[in-house]
Amino acid sequence: MLYLSPVGEGILHFIMINIFKKRTNPSDQPEGFFYNYNWRKMKLITKRICMGKDIGIHGNVFGGILMSWIDESAAAFATEYCNTPNMVTLRVGELVFKKPLKSGNHIRVYGEVAHLGNTSIVLSIEARKFNVYSGEETVVCTTSITFVRIDEDGIPTPIGESVRRRHTELMVKETVVNE
Repeated sequence: MLYLSPVGEGILHFIMINIFKKRTNPSDQPEGFFYNYNWRKMKLITKRICMGKDIGIHGNVFGGILMSWIDESAAAFATEYCNTPNMVTLRVGELVFKKPLKSGNHIRVYGEVAHLGNTSIVLSIEARKFNVYSGEETVVCTTSITFVRIDEDGIPTPIGESVRRRHTELMVKETVVNE
């Protein structure tokens, strides 16, 4: 059986309720510290074009290819956000493949910080199909990914204090903007 502290329960509740459930109406947003930012304003991390070499036996992009694109994009985001190249993937949450991707589709990967811990960062990630004619985006895959900062021996090490200050400032600014 898994036992969590009240903080751990709050984080788990946040992930389970919100990472995979898109909220389109601001009045649907639950109250609480982690919920005070706009889900629509995720940061664009990278862009890809689906190629023939990425296609599986059913004519869609192979799920493992999309998973690797997401992990690579999220790793780039985490290392930039935490100002260190020493970040490793600890956990990839459930990947929800919502729509198929075909050869020639343009993909955009978006992310945002869901939680900044002592040695880790949790990101919310969305892969979206981009229509070059209309500019419309359709969410095709969602997940959460946890990265841990490590030292040369692979031991978790604290994320820098300057990163924490900047993160706190960004959270306060987003809370003010969304109120």
